[in-house]
Amino acid sequence: MMIPSPCRGSFRGLATAVALTCAAGAHAGSWQQNVAVGGFNNVNIYTPDSRSEIGDGKALLIVLHGCSQPINNYLTANLEVAAEEYGMVVAVPDAMNKAGFSCWSYWEGTKSRSAGDYKNLIQLANDLSVDNARDIDPDQVYIAGLSSGAAFANTTACLAPDVFAGMGISAGPSIGTSSNGALGPCEQADVTSRCNTYAGSYKGAFETQIASIAHGYDDTTVNLCYNEQNANGMAGVYGVAQLPGTNTVSEGSRTADETLWEDGRVSMLWFNNVDHAWSGGEGASGGYINGNGINYASYLGRYFRDNNQRVDRNQPPVVSHVQVTASGDRLLVSGNAEDTEGSVTEVQASFSGDAGSTSVTGGVDSSGFFNLTSPALADDLYEVTVVATDDQGARSEAFSTTARVGPEPPETAPELSNISASTSGQCATVTGTVVDENQNLDQVSVAFSNGTVPAAVMGTEFTAEQCNLPGGSGSATVTATDLGGLSSTATVSFTVDAGITADLDTHIAAGRLDYAVGYSNCYLEYGTDAFRLDEVAAGNGQCRWEDDDATCYGPDQACTSTGGDSGGDSGGDSGGDSGGDSGGDTGGSGGDGGQPGECVEQTTYNYYHKTAGRAYSTGNYFSPDYFANGSDDPMPGSTWGLNTLFSSDGSSWQLGNCP
Repeated sequence: MMIPSPCRGSFRGLATAVALTCAAGAHAGSWQQNVAVGGFNNVNIYTPDSRSEIGDGKALLIVLHGCSQPINNYLTANLEVAAEEYGMVVAVPDAMNKAGFSCWSYWEGTKSRSAGDYKNLIQLANDLSVDNARDIDPDQVYIAGLSSGAAFANTTACLAPDVFAGMGISAGPSIGTSSNGALGPCEQADVTSRCNTYAGSYKGAFETQIASIAHGYDDTTVNLCYNEQNANGMAGVYGVAQLPGTNTVSEGSRTADETLWEDGRVSMLWFNNVDHAWSGGEGASGGYINGNGINYASYLGRYFRDNNQRVDRNQPPVVSHVQVTASGDRLLVSGNAEDTEGSVTEVQASFSGDAGSTSVTGGVDSSGFFNLTSPALADDLYEVTVVATDDQGARSEAFSTTARVGPEPPETAPELSNISASTSGQCATVTGTVVDENQNLDQVSVAFSNGTVPAAVMGTEFTAEQCNLPGGSGSATVTATDLGGLSSTATVSFTVDAGITADLDTHIAAGRLDYAVGYSNCYLEYGTDAFRLDEVAAGNGQCRWEDDDATCYGPDQACTSTGGDSGGDSGGDSGGDSGGDSGGDTGGSGGDGGQPGECVEQTTYNYYHKTAGRAYSTGNYFSPDYFANGSDDPMPGSTWGLNTLFSSDGSSWQLGNCP
């Protein structure tokens, strides 16, 4: 925390910075739905405000869905709880190259880093890792999945152990097994040999990879034998031995039985009271999401945090209580530097002015206190930077402030520099440097298209964030003002991605398009295919949705706060299924909306009724029974049964037509 120098306006600036920092800390992360990234057309991404307790930045967990399981089911699986607790970005992609009943095609195709969805998953991990706005530590990238997604995740982690530091395999058939092995008797597999073969020249990275293998005790779909076969197989890859005994993992009344291998390299879990589903913990719901077990995502966050073999666990020292004062032609710098795991070996103070820069170094006493004196300095305003180094070479976060040697100059406006902008969803963050020659900075504000926000100023650095921005090109104007009323401005540009992919009917049902504006152009261009619309500013404080060349567009309307409604299953599955999904509620007779009390009908396949929230399913994984939400009316035909449902309130649905 900055201790202000005794100059005009410094206390006011500090109080503003602290207030803004506290306010920002109370803000939670959010889901971005239907993001096109890493070779996938449809990815749901949760980016938390928190950072991982280890390493440098946030962790990344990619979660792969099971067969006949839309990715939106994971929006109610408590993934965001784990994300916030463990500083973990969560990405749930919809498979591009599906097989069977919308499964990840682990049993067919080439097992290669450059093939199909294996390539896409590696690209997804890499693309998200280099996205500065998400602040992901590449040493904390993990992959997990359920059922076919689990087998595919295991295969991907074996193909690219250099990319994935760990895996979470839930109810997954062993790698290299056939599709018959998923539902029938246990299919024997040499997981160790296959995994090493898949890795090829990358298998050296197995020395620092870890694996969590899990299964529900009540699973009657995928054979329980795979849990031990997979755990023993990965232990063989890592060359570690099983430890004796078991542990009980508890979350309230929910439990799992845990077996560990040496150094925590492999963990095997048995979820109590969980069938063939992702174990989501208390309150979790949705198709193939079970709320009776522990939160597996939270378990993974904790397991990866405690056992990651790649991060440097040495925490850098912390510099605090810094004070800078002038004494003649010298600057006196004092404060504290502490290291919780070792010792501080050096504290360096640098002094940068118009004529150049110089620095001094020193140590700390037994209490961590340091006291440094600059060499003789010419009259000028200096940027003073303090950095501490520990006994393992880790450097603290730099502390920066300004201090003057000599008489105060004439009043001049604050100077802005190093301004940049980054975006995440429909939020933009503007950062930069502000220096006031007279040391009487009052405030920094940033004006966006939808309002002006005050910036948090710490030392010479400032930051400001604004959300709910329209898609497309945007800009922000930064204004720095001193207590004398002098100010300076600078402008920075950025691009907001507010796009959603869906078919025409789904875009219309969500209000992005309508029959009066743009329908004919959109239909002629795209037919029933899924296509992307972006929300862009339309003037007068309104927005509209349009495609990349603005030939297909909707009406001017109020700008959304989240980039628009997700539109059900948004675009559906792009190919590979036997009977693949064409997206959304194809065949529906209209939107689910309507005025209160007005009866509406929807006619489509049972699967699409379920993904749109009008139905649910139970029973056999590949041949489930479907029922209407609210009335529990049975819906004949299993997954691909064609049925009509009606509702007068949009929440309770019955089989048949409106009365």
